[in-house]
Amino acid sequence: MNTCFSSCLLDSDRKPKESQSFQLSRQKMNSEILKLVNEYLQLDKNTTTRKEIEQLAKENNEEKLKLLLGSRLEFGTAGLRAAMGAGYSRMNELTVIQATQGLCAYLMEEDPKLKERGVVIGHDHRYNSKEFAELTAAVFLSKQVKVYYYKKLVHTPLVPFGVKKLGASCGIMITASHNPKNDNGYKVYWDNACQIIPPHDNGIAKSILKNLTPWTWDYNLVNTSTLASDPFVEMYDSYYKELGTYCHRKELNHSGELKFCYTAMHGVGYEFAKKGFETFGLKPFVATKEQIKPDPDFPTVEFPNPEEGKGALKLAIQSAEESGAKVIIANDPDADRLAVAERLDDGSWHIFSGNELGSILGGLVWDNYKVSHPNSDYSNVYMLASTVSSKMLNAIAIAEGFKFEDTLTGFKWLGNRAIDLVKEGKEVIFAFEEAIGFMIGDIVRDKDGVSALSVLCENALRLSIEGKSLFNYLNDLYAKYGYFVTENSYFICYDKLVIENIFKKIRYGDKLKELNADNEITLLNYPKSIGSNKIVAIRDLTIGYDNQNEGFKPTLPCSKSSEMITFKLDNGACITLRTSGTEPKIKYYSELASNVGLNEARSELGAVIQTFCRELLEPEVNKLIYRKN
Repeated sequence: MNTCFSSCLLDSDRKPKESQSFQLSRQKMNSEILKLVNEYLQLDKNTTTRKEIEQLAKENNEEKLKLLLGSRLEFGTAGLRAAMGAGYSRMNELTVIQATQGLCAYLMEEDPKLKERGVVIGHDHRYNSKEFAELTAAVFLSKQVKVYYYKKLVHTPLVPFGVKKLGASCGIMITASHNPKNDNGYKVYWDNACQIIPPHDNGIAKSILKNLTPWTWDYNLVNTSTLASDPFVEMYDSYYKELGTYCHRKELNHSGELKFCYTAMHGVGYEFAKKGFETFGLKPFVATKEQIKPDPDFPTVEFPNPEEGKGALKLAIQSAEESGAKVIIANDPDADRLAVAERLDDGSWHIFSGNELGSILGGLVWDNYKVSHPNSDYSNVYMLASTVSSKMLNAIAIAEGFKFEDTLTGFKWLGNRAIDLVKEGKEVIFAFEEAIGFMIGDIVRDKDGVSALSVLCENALRLSIEGKSLFNYLNDLYAKYGYFVTENSYFICYDKLVIENIFKKIRYGDKLKELNADNEITLLNYPKSIGSNKIVAIRDLTIGYDNQNEGFKPTLPCSKSSEMITFKLDNGACITLRTSGTEPKIKYYSELASNVGLNEARSELGAVIQTFCRELLEPEVNKLIYRKN
């Protein structure tokens, strides 16, 4: 079937008749799989997904049925994200209802005022997002919980913003962000308007398993219940009012000749980015017309992710060149990320990496903060970055007198740490992660591509009036604070066992055969060098090991649910190797700081990474697929 399935509600009291071929297949089918099939068909009321399972049962396709029904989607700190289709391991109406019931039951235990405080629900433009959101709302309404439901398409940050402003108990956004078109997702925000962190993810996951039978399957309840309301107009106006407080030169923003070109990557961002420009008094941007309207097929891009580089930005570059725009700004489909490219003096385009943009935005935010807060105690001011992101902001912080901290990967950690610091009387003015995610101030404690592009473009215009470009500004930062070069990429591996063995070999080397549950720490045998460079520090956040700390215990939280090892070399290079929570990837992140020069640092880091991948990952032996450039 097409995984972009359409919804159809069946009468819950009428069981569909089994075909003769399905009845006959009972005699041949494995009893455990047959049990799973019957259970699923009793629960699922969507015609399309039911038919997919019925057809597989008729064909006696036990392998596919086991894949779809033999395991469940794992609910984690990122919520849910997977391909759409039939079965417990896919995103569909049943698994969305089950996840929502588990979340609702968990919230009822955690928050006695859940019914009055309510929940905020939004969705993007992907296939089935609207239906998933309607059914999510129906579950809460069936338990008399107030629901704030955005009927219009929204960019993801408007959900946590709504949680913050409305004092809601939680927020749910139906989106798969920049994933391929056949995927969808279910993102959860806690009552602090941040993505959930442990132990809530585990608590919700357990609660889901206790609430598998659908409480309701009513798409229309959100339109008829008196407990449901649409807060869009109020939240939209309030969001841009807060965003406007980060505009510093509105009276000058309509001057200057710098042109911007924008692409929404077939997502929801266009109207929100357009309003951001209006809020800052900027001249309208040039739109990449082929990619402006929300389109769930993402017809012009293989991957709707601006982080992928020139391939994803091909049409935007073409549009910019035709219009004479010098700066390209791109949101991912749910507009919580920002990519930027700039035309250089020689006519070529420089696509800024997430780390470069983090340094540029951090520097610009700091410039503005110093002007507007000339007498502040800068020791109470913080910037944050994920641990795999560039540490250039740390160098700026040391020189300028503010504070810098890193957290685990993901904005769930950055946002929650920001809130903790605010509770301590600190001020967090900026946070970022290398995957083109940026948090400006406290509008939302999550990445927000619209606030980031508004602030960036105002400052790019200022620099332009001064005769500088964003690229010039970045080089000025290098000259002042040091040259920080990064190289990040990934290998694709669809075999989980291969990935597991790669990391085991890194940890235990030739002692791997002796490994058992009792000696996983005492048997550690990490590599001593990468090529000619000695390894001087190792931090393993999977097993909880850090040879630089007393007792070898890391200061950052550890988790065995994912792989993450960081190596520091004697030449100053830092390399982190980790797996992805949502994709079949082994990712590496590397950085080298130097006072010598940018090209020299890049050359040195490139050589180190080449050796690192060859010696530790053995791509040819393990049949790893390198990221396409």
